[in-house]
Amino acid sequence: MTLPAVHQSAGLLLGYPDAEWPARLALVSDCLAQFSGPGTRPLLRFCAAVRDTSVLELAERYVLTFDRSRRRTLHLTYYTDGDTRRRGASLADWKAGYRARGWEPPEDELPDYLPLALEFAARCPEPGTGLLQEHRAGLELLRMALADFGSPYADVLLAVCETLPGPSPADRAAALRLARSGPPVELVGLAPFSLSSSALPATSAPGDQQPGGFGR
Repeated sequence: MTLPAVHQSAGLLLGYPDAEWPARLALVSDCLAQFSGPGTRPLLRFCAAVRDTSVLELAERYVLTFDRSRRRTLHLTYYTDGDTRRRGASLADWKAGYRARGWEPPEDELPDYLPLALEFAARCPEPGTGLLQEHRAGLELLRMALADFGSPYADVLLAVCETLPGPSPADRAAALRLARSGPPVELVGLAPFSLSSSALPATSAPGDQQPGGFGR
């Protein structure tokens, strides 16, 4: 039960901080206090780090963190397809994969949006965790980019990576090699959840060198 709770909690914490954020944060904190195991400690650390941050400030930081840099996007096909035509086919595969397992994702968000993938993993643990593992390289690259930016959201990605089998890549170069090599052999056959290319995102973008962190 712990892994679905961690995936659901991570998905909620990675959502945009709107007016309901304080209630969402309290719900996640209370839920996680009942569990232990992979991913719980980093999520609780994140909750503590942002607890005293106003919703307005957190929303501004969220946009700066995730919407102003291609290295920190929450859309996972960007790490496998970049800005190429292949990405459209990959997005269609994601949506078909959800529907094949009886889940209809919302129409107002792209299916590769990480909070959606985490919700799917919470609802359908086996295929959902397999999907996250298939995109392990993108998750690790995002985790490292957030850590470099000084963002507490790095702990949320750390929590997700802790729920996946095997160790994390030692550094960005190792994560890039993982991205180029594709998913492990044992994950082949999870179609339509399969990587369609080894294209990688740009390594820099406006905003990448700005200091991160959350003021109080």
